[in-house]
Formats: sequence, structure tokens, C-alpha cells
Amino acid sequence: MIYPEFLKKGDLIGICAPSAGVGKKLEDYENSLDTLRTKGYSIKETAHVRVNSERGGTAKERADELKELYMDPAVKFVMCAAGGDFLSEMLEYTDFEAMKEHPKFLTGMSDPTGLLFPYTAMCDVATIYGINGGGYDIDPMPEYMKNNLEIIAGNLIEQESFAMYMKTPGFLAEKIEFDTPVEWKSFDEEVDVTGRCIGGCIDVLKDLVGTRFDAAKAFGEKYKEDGLVWYFDNFSLGAEMFYRTLLQFKYAGWFDYAKAVLVGRVLFESSDTGMTYEDALRMALPEIPVVFQADVGHTIPHMTLVNGAIMRLQYREGKGKVNFYLQ
Repeated sequence: MIYPEFLKKGDLIGICAPSAGVGKKLEDYENSLDTLRTKGYSIKETAHVRVNSERGGTAKERADELKELYMDPAVKFVMCAAGGDFLSEMLEYTDFEAMKEHPKFLTGMSDPTGLLFPYTAMCDVATIYGINGGGYDIDPMPEYMKNNLEIIAGNLIEQESFAMYMKTPGFLAEKIEFDTPVEWKSFDEEVDVTGRCIGGCIDVLKDLVGTRFDAAKAFGEKYKEDGLVWYFDNFSLGAEMFYRTLLQFKYAGWFDYAKAVLVGRVLFESSDTGMTYEDALRMALPEIPVVFQADVGHTIPHMTLVNGAIMRLQYREGKGKVNFYLQ
């Protein structure tokens, strides 16, 4: 596994828009940049970051701008500006070989899964699932964001489950207010496993199955001695689709070497038949330890996860811990 350099004070962060542009939320984006600058980093933006569009440029423009950041030796770390819906359009133009030859950490969340996952699984380069470049805009800064800034700077702190989370989606709320108790769940009384971390937003991952960007089975084979700890961030898959997607992954060999599966809280829950998400997990993955309702994904606060790193996942009595090791 290739571990690129973490951020150091004075480093230049490259920000591109492989999903949506940030034009609708320029004030929030500027506040996010202020946070990063306060930490001692400088910023280089690609041309289409600030567009007010569901797409940060054409598919080829987005791929070219991503490559631009990897080919620029002054850029030490790459961030995706925001999430969205259309990142997959750019994959056919993405130069993963150039990205592998000039490895840099790529970080983002949600739709950027479409880049993070193949970059790690195909190229053996670690990536970071946590916060998009435009997401550092909360003042005062909450603990989960402080944790993220520690991790992208190379301080792989232990992350513990939080006490409270925010029931309302952050982007729909007038203010950030953690109002609901956190309780991780599992079908086992205790889970303590170590394996190589891989995963992302399941809404995006399902569209990669069977494509040339699906290297999950080969990744599992390569690291079968370590085993895999999968994590899934469910933005809005209904319980039935979630169940069918887990079966699809299973049939495609994604879980052949799984030692555990970690699932976050669902941001937008739904069910057409009365099936619950717990039902889906129990039915789809009866032979694998599962921890769910975890601090992973679109609800806040959430943890920062390092794809490709060795991950120790611990669960007991409604609480959890996550640690990462670069091996």
C-alpha cells in the first residue's frame, strides 16, 4: 500500500470539483478555506471549482483538472470540493496511471467515493474519506472536524463514538445542533477486528460493480492475509435497495475476505415493504460481524476513515472505537 505524504504547515492543497461546483454556497466555501488557511495551508483551485452547477465542468474538464493537481509538484494534497451526483461521468477520462505515478492523498466524501475507491483498490494508493474541501465551514469547530484535521496532518488519533449526533441533515438545518444520542449497534455483544479498510458511499459504490473500475475482488485477494474491514455510508438507499446492493456485493466477491462491516446512520431512511435496515444487514450478511448506526457518513458528527490502511474496529455496549495503522 502506498501512503502519500500527509499535510505539513505551509503545504499547498489542490482543490478540484469532480462532482458539483460550489457556486451555490460560495460563502460557506470561503469560510472553509479560511479554516484551512488558519491551519497553515495554502490553496490552489482548479478552474471550475466555483461554478454554480451540478457538474464542476464537463466530464473531461473535471478529469483534466484533477490530473493537473497530480502533475503539479507544488501541490501536496488533493481535496474534492463537494459532493454531487455525476462524478462517474469523468471516470472514463481519469488518468489513474498518472495519479499512481505521482501519488498524493485524495480526500472527500459522498460522490467522490467514485474516485477514492478505484484509486485505492486499483492503484494501491491510500485515500481519506472524511470531509470535502468545502466542508470546513462550521464555527465553532466541532470535535469531528478537529479530528479530521489531525488525521490529514498525519496524527492518526484514536476515534471514539460520539455522545450525540444531529438528526436533521446539516445542509438543511439553520444551525448545527447535536440533539440525538449516539448508540452503535451490532448483532454481536462485542466486536474487535483488524483488517484493511475499504468502502465509501454505498449509493455510489453500487454503480461501480462489474465495471472496469470495480477492483474490489482483486483488492481482497491481494490483502487476504490482512482481511478487509468494509464501511458503508448510506445517503438515501431504501432498506430494500440497501439489501439488494449488499447481496450484489456479496455475489461479486466483495466480501470474500471481509472480517467485519461497519455501517453508518442512514441520512434519508425509507422502506417500501416494511423491511428495516437491521433486517437487511441480518439477512444479507449473517456470517460477517456487522456494526451499524455508527458515526460514519452523511450524518454529523462522523469519523474520518483511511482507505487502504489497517483498521482496528472495536465495539461493545453501544460504543465503538476506530484506529488506523500504516502497514
